[in-house]
Amino acid sequence: MNERRLVIAGTGSGVGKTTLTIGIMAALQKKGYTVQGFKCGPDYIDPTYHTAVTGRISRNLDSWMFEHDTVREILNKAGTGADISIIEGVMGFFDGKSPLSNTGSTAEISIITQSPVLLVVNCASMARSAAAIVKGFQDFSTGPNIIGVIANQVGSAGHYKIVKSAIEQECNVPVLGYMKREMDIDIPSRHLGLIPAIERGELNPFFDKLAQLVMETIDIDQLYQLSKTNPVSSGNSNIFQHQNESDVCIAVAKDAAFNFYYQENLELLEAFGANIKYFSPLKGEEVPLDADGLYLGGGFPEEFAAELSGNMGAIKSIRTSIEKGMPTLAECGGFMFLSKSIETTSGETHQMAGIIPGRIKMQKKLAALGYREITGTPGNFLINEIEQAKGHEFHYSTFEADEDLTHAYQAKGRFGSKQEGCVLGNLVAGYTHFHFASNPTLAKNWINACLKRKNRSAHETIN
Repeated sequence: MNERRLVIAGTGSGVGKTTLTIGIMAALQKKGYTVQGFKCGPDYIDPTYHTAVTGRISRNLDSWMFEHDTVREILNKAGTGADISIIEGVMGFFDGKSPLSNTGSTAEISIITQSPVLLVVNCASMARSAAAIVKGFQDFSTGPNIIGVIANQVGSAGHYKIVKSAIEQECNVPVLGYMKREMDIDIPSRHLGLIPAIERGELNPFFDKLAQLVMETIDIDQLYQLSKTNPVSSGNSNIFQHQNESDVCIAVAKDAAFNFYYQENLELLEAFGANIKYFSPLKGEEVPLDADGLYLGGGFPEEFAAELSGNMGAIKSIRTSIEKGMPTLAECGGFMFLSKSIETTSGETHQMAGIIPGRIKMQKKLAALGYREITGTPGNFLINEIEQAKGHEFHYSTFEADEDLTHAYQAKGRFGSKQEGCVLGNLVAGYTHFHFASNPTLAKNWINACLKRKNRSAHETIN
């Protein structure tokens, strides 16, 4: 594990955390440091940028979805071999699961991981008032260790000097630098088309430019020095320890249409003995012949609906695998792909795999967003009626079933509980993204279901 960590926190959403985080990562890379990225909370998009900049898979740290020792275990495991870990915050510093506590917030992650905090403040149209904001964040909670400030959206070097002098006098922390109001440094491809753009290297010039801007106005050497802290122990948490060899292969759909996976989900499957094989339905690739299980993750199938609809070979292999009883988990985008059709916001309808009797309709407003407490149902190979897990839901589409379906699980969120998804034989599908670190038994259950089917198939072949 490394002993240099830094949380990049914001006073609120939209203050420039992600742009600044990417720029700091890129600047550290240019100085020769190996950087490991992390993201507070359940977001998939920002870690993709971290991964592209650092060359190391970025991880989510979430103090609501899994135990605090597990947070530290993920931090230590992923940070091995890195010179410094950069942890991007979520929303405002103290914003989390509840307005009445720090649970699930960036502040709580900073405390759990004993990480120094660099606070990003939008200083547009203010001077001494910036110090009042920083002072408020310092005094609000005694746990976090705010060791410095970055002034964002400043109008000029002169404006910065005013803000810097006020904060340093009143708050007794250094202001490490600033970012000017430059409209041309907004992150491109924030949503759709992100993965292809990164794979083609189209964002590399943007990363280089951002690194240069950061190094011109932010003291990266001082930032690196202030990141020094103590190692943290993960206690008895050792969920990623290799359990056994199971000789099971799980096929994972991964391409521009399907790319939302928590890395820990895949690593927990591997810990229980699975061999992961990737394939691309978007490219027309079929389910690997030696696959015993199938994982269709989230993503943007609606943006590639026409291409997916035309890849009949891939659709047929997925349909056949599921119909033959292959234990399959389809989350959000995967769930949408397995429906009969997707109707886009422009009114076009594209036929999908047709396994789940229902239709998807895209809308321009958010349909669901938030954490979920998940309780399984009888007959669900992944999570039964006495097991619980945690996850997250985020989508712009709605699902209309053509007939009554057996729901996959009960999902409890901020506005109550609802029956969600569907179970069809060995298929578990729905909008919710599971995080297996909240209950590693799910990974074990999946492996066992694959082994049970594999052994049954072998017995039938012999007889």
